[in-house]
Amino acid sequence: MAAPRIMVNVPKTAARGEIVEIKTLIAHKMETGHRMGLNGQRIPRDIINRFECTYNGALVFAADLFPAVSANPFIAFTTVAVASGTLKFRWVDDHGKVSTTSAKITVT
Repeated sequence: MAAPRIMVNVPKTAARGEIVEIKTLIAHKMETGHRMGLNGQRIPRDIINRFECTYNGALVFAADLFPAVSANPFIAFTTVAVASGTLKFRWVDDHGKVSTTSAKITVT
């Protein structure tokens, strides 16, 4: 299975102490486990159940996701620009598959 398409929007630069908005989107079907397939069998549940973002190794945002979340979940949140560094993003699905990406931010 190919890696899912991931998009993140992080400002390239920010002033120290500035509140910055981070936006993420991951392509994922988010199957609830409640629908029936064409064969009359229930389609197995397959959702992303955990999202985390770290900033220079410190957890700045985390969310537990549930079957009511739509396909291709979009998550937006804010954090304070404290130092130049890396934001790392991590999604975990029901099968333990982990998808990751990262983005750099320069703080002046």
